[in-house]
Amino acid sequence: MKKCASDLRLIIGFFIAHLLLFLTFEDKSVFWYIFSASMLFLISYSILNEEMDDQAPVSNYLFYGIISGLLLYTVFWVGNSMINFFDLPFSKQVSRLYNRYAPTELWHYIVLLFILIPGEEIFWRGFIQKRILKYTNIWISIFVSALLYASVQIYAGHSILILAAFVGGLFWGALYTWKRSIPLIIVSHLTFDLMIFIFLPLY
Repeated sequence: MKKCASDLRLIIGFFIAHLLLFLTFEDKSVFWYIFSASMLFLISYSILNEEMDDQAPVSNYLFYGIISGLLLYTVFWVGNSMINFFDLPFSKQVSRLYNRYAPTELWHYIVLLFILIPGEEIFWRGFIQKRILKYTNIWISIFVSALLYASVQIYAGHSILILAAFVGGLFWGALYTWKRSIPLIIVSHLTFDLMIFIFLPLY
């Protein structure tokens, strides 16, 4: 981990992500504009500083991507059902998150599918986790990168979002170390978001 702390590109990228996500959540009225611009910047930073992995054939990453996305959605559906069944305070946070940040206009869905989802995976798995993996073992890299991924959600002000990001980070981090394919992870994330925002929302 000491070597990670000496990786300036990793440290700078992480702090830039925190700054950009702070600005993103600062004003709800411009959330989609700032978030889109932030992810475009992080995509550029990642591509300039790290090669992207694509070690799975198209048929492979489509199959595993869709199946894994549905699996993760199922995990979240079960978790949300338990929250509602036991009437936990998280239920109100879920509805507030949908009201504040769920896509509502056509261009929101377009940037979600073509900028935000690919950008998150390119930066957090293809850059952050890959660089951490150079200095640690697989399990530490998955845990630490998931923790860092969750940490930028603090600016939203909802603990359920931090927890959700951490679980998603662990899942996609493990999938990335297994298949070493960013397109596969993007398909998985895309499938998950389509389920959670369009086909079967959790509110």
